[in-house]
Amino acid sequence: MYINKFLKFMVVFMLLAGLAPATYAQKKRKKPRPTLINMDANKLMIYQLLPRLFGNKETNNVVYGTIEQNGSGKFNDINDKALDGIREMGTTHVWYTGVIAHASLTDYSAYGIKPDDADVVKGRAGSPYAIRDYYDVDPDLAVDVKNRMAEFEALVKRTHKKGMKVIIDFVPNHVARSYHSVTRPKGVVDFGEHDDRSKAFSPTNDYYYVPGQKLVPPVNPDTAHNLLSAMQDHKFEEYPAKATGNDVFSATPSINDWYETIKLNYGVDYADGHKKYFDPMPPVWLKTRDILLYWAQKGVDGFRCDMAEMVPVEFWNWVIPEIKKAYPDMVFIGEAYNPNAYETYFNEGKFDYLYDKVGLYDGLKKLIRNEHDADVHEIRKAWQVEKQSFNHKMLRFLENHDEERIASAGFAGQAQLAMPAMVVSATLSGGPVMLYFGQEVGEPAKGREGFGGDDNRSTIFDYWGIPEHQKWMNNGAFDGGQLSDEQKALREQYKKIMHIAGNSEAVKSGDIMEVALNGETNNRMYAYVRYTANERLLIVVNFNRELHVNSEVHIPEQVLGAKPIQKAQDLLNNVAMEHTATSIKVNLGTVGAQIIAF
Repeated sequence: MYINKFLKFMVVFMLLAGLAPATYAQKKRKKPRPTLINMDANKLMIYQLLPRLFGNKETNNVVYGTIEQNGSGKFNDINDKALDGIREMGTTHVWYTGVIAHASLTDYSAYGIKPDDADVVKGRAGSPYAIRDYYDVDPDLAVDVKNRMAEFEALVKRTHKKGMKVIIDFVPNHVARSYHSVTRPKGVVDFGEHDDRSKAFSPTNDYYYVPGQKLVPPVNPDTAHNLLSAMQDHKFEEYPAKATGNDVFSATPSINDWYETIKLNYGVDYADGHKKYFDPMPPVWLKTRDILLYWAQKGVDGFRCDMAEMVPVEFWNWVIPEIKKAYPDMVFIGEAYNPNAYETYFNEGKFDYLYDKVGLYDGLKKLIRNEHDADVHEIRKAWQVEKQSFNHKMLRFLENHDEERIASAGFAGQAQLAMPAMVVSATLSGGPVMLYFGQEVGEPAKGREGFGGDDNRSTIFDYWGIPEHQKWMNNGAFDGGQLSDEQKALREQYKKIMHIAGNSEAVKSGDIMEVALNGETNNRMYAYVRYTANERLLIVVNFNRELHVNSEVHIPEQVLGAKPIQKAQDLLNNVAMEHTATSIKVNLGTVGAQIIAF
């Protein structure tokens, strides 16, 4: 009897302490990580791609087209040749977006996966950020749907064999309206399965509810062009209504809300002044930890954490160290947009890296677009003021799945206009830099794909072929055989920038100092040096569309030390530069950049 009481006491103590009995994920033995070639831990060079789009060879591009009409890329399309092409860009990490099973209108009932309801799905293929089964991969991406997980695991192995690591998305804030895991391991309880739906909020619930009210999804006002309107019968049943992913605690989300998703409950009562209930640990914390461990066991090396700021920092403070106990090298990248909270999410949240969207990206976009208030002060501020203590932890990019394509009519219209900005993004710090597939060949994202319209982005919601990227793919040869000479030159420029940034000691770990450009200058020209005892680089960028840079740049004594300049070489153009022992003569045309080793 006393033994039974003691065992009951220990179970209660473990639960109160947040120490759940061993889960499926914990029982599985940790797989050893492969040794990867030529990998530098100090500078992540990330290449983002959507498998659904990346390997798709179809060119029909029917608006709201089915998978039969428009096709879909597969895991198997990302073969050794494709990975060689990605690796040659200087890539160390591949971010595979849209891997995990998400809401979709495509019917896989033959495999136990029902199509979702068009009333709560965006597009025909659906959003990769409306996860419907956290223990499964998207069946669209498999050649043999029954063996879809094996095909993903093979892709992970191929990527590792090529010396690159694998990043996938972790979407902690919300799941699809239809969430139900058909492949969950034994013992795993679905989100919401044990919820008390009579309560708007309970610390033990997985979801938030609107008791007594039925969900009323918004009606797409674009009915004249919405070719899915016939499928949207307004009969989707959800009672009681659950809160929507973007913190909408209402039964009537709008068309501009994330109405296709449900907000997960991490123990925060938003109706009561954001009061927190973290003791005992909310069930969602344990469930999401086990999800992360599950994918880590598949060989995943990192997670890009969607909308990290919408989840309490206390959760990250707990879960990231939990995962790193078993996988010390696991990388966590947070999507974040509040510069005032960056320090909190680094120090308390334990993130390795955060997005640098609100800051450097926004400033560079203005410079690329030649906006009237564009100013290189945004570059200076990125490392001098706002983020001096964690400049090396900010992920720099000019494109991703959320942002407009550089070559689109709504952004710059010409891919070449972004080259100075790409040099800054890659060399301003030792932090990660990212390319989005198709960026390196000037993909302009023309046309209306389906949900979202003609918005200057490559769709994440519909089946589609990416025309300029397909020219590099060349029907699966992945040799750039259909690219124009201009596109080939653009890709080579990106390759040079990525290789310089990824292999330079000065960029990865050196100091940074602004230097003056003498002569006629303005707020669209900028120069700085990155330097160590062994390497020195002068970076000069000119965003002007009319003015050239003609300047003698004097290198500070702090940089020169006892080593006067004996040689100066522009690494981007392989050109020797005129110089003295203490200065370098710079001649730079409009919308250009130089990385000068001296």
